[in-house]
Amino acid sequence: MMGFIADTVKKATFWTYPRTSWQWDVLCVLILVFIFLTPKSWFENSERRGYLAHQSPAVTAVLVGAELIENAQDKAEVEQVVRTLTGRNDVQVLKVRKVVDKDGKTRGYEVDIR
Repeated sequence: MMGFIADTVKKATFWTYPRTSWQWDVLCVLILVFIFLTPKSWFENSERRGYLAHQSPAVTAVLVGAELIENAQDKAEVEQVVRTLTGRNDVQVLKVRKVVDKDGKTRGYEVDIR
């Protein structure tokens, strides 16, 4: 009896089962269960929550649909739309470029923000 238990523990530890065995299938199911049913909170580190953004502000381009901006020259309006889209309150609009299709119709605006 002890030899059977020791042999089973040794096989499970060093995983000597072939890929076509039921043990391999059970392992795959356990891995999938772990991946899909593990709570997200197990992988969160509470110490890093405030430091998700990069420390030095970089220029980023945001594509905004033409229907959202009435006057692209109005920097305050563009900033408000970009703040709503990005969820950031500290957005600074650096440059607004019109994006047009091959027919010359305005499709949107590419906004450089910091």
